[in-house]
Amino acid sequence: MIYPITAYGDPVLKEEAQDIQQDYPNLQELIDDMFATMYHAHGVGLAAPQISKSIRLFVIDSEPMMDEGDEGKGVKKAFINPEILEETGEEWGFEEGCLSIPGVREVVYRPERIVIRYFDQDWNEHTDTFDGMTARVIQHEYDHIEGILFTDHLNGLKKRLIKNKLSKISKGEVDADYKMKFPALAKKR
Repeated sequence: MIYPITAYGDPVLKEEAQDIQQDYPNLQELIDDMFATMYHAHGVGLAAPQISKSIRLFVIDSEPMMDEGDEGKGVKKAFINPEILEETGEEWGFEEGCLSIPGVREVVYRPERIVIRYFDQDWNEHTDTFDGMTARVIQHEYDHIEGILFTDHLNGLKKRLIKNKLSKISKGEVDADYKMKFPALAKKR
């Protein structure tokens, strides 16, 4: 099943998501659907709040973000109840976008390395270190389950410059090549 992507402005994107239990209903199906939804929208990560589920779950496939020569070094996996334990290294800038905020891309600075504890889709616990682009994708998706959007990392001037675009997105005045759910349109019904 392909889910509609929840657009900027929906309160679920600003909530801190809740941990889930091992008996969460149809979890494997949800993870499969999240990967399908992410690929359908040409994304490299998707967090559960982006499909209106306020739970601590996200999926990533960082392979498309790998530089030439780093092919095959991407990571494809689900992260359940993750917790970033450490962020280290020099902060580096990269232009990020978000499926919930189509048409907006801005440079965000993030530390180059993370240590994260999480459960995989088979409920095996891991503590892993990631760096570079994979760390960035994980940090972006992790922010989603913390109620943080990439636009929250921007300075005041940048935020003011994109304010109109964000307002239009929340009202459904945006072109995306995937199905979206808009908060302002839901209120009108």
